[in-house]
Amino acid sequence: MNIPFLGNRGEKHGVRDAAGIAELLSECELLRSHAAQEGVQLDDSASSLEALDQLVPRWRDDEETLRRLGNDAGLYLGTVIVRTVPGAAWEIWPDGQPVVRLVSGREFDVVASGQEWAVSGVPELSQLYAEVAEE
Repeated sequence: MNIPFLGNRGEKHGVRDAAGIAELLSECELLRSHAAQEGVQLDDSASSLEALDQLVPRWRDDEETLRRLGNDAGLYLGTVIVRTVPGAAWEIWPDGQPVVRLVSGREFDVVASGQEWAVSGVPELSQLYAEVAEE
């Protein structure tokens, strides 16, 4: 997911601060709406990732929804990591791609992982979280 409006313009308008970026990236409206329709509350916890992994993937029939939901799933995974893994933080690459930087310095492309999950369900979001949380 490329977020071009966070480029230089974002820096000029104060959007580059960590809290502003985290708030913007945590919205995940389509995923939150879809989860709520299925009775799943997304509370930014690791257990909510497990609940997402259990959803029936009805979105796979619609290419546009699949792409958008995959982006949201990745951003939600990143949100959970940033809020629960000590030292994890959002980083925006120069091309606008949001990634999570771990305290080890490793950068984790959560959007690519979310898109893989939306398409195939593998690897599970909760599994990805567990791998990152152990690092």
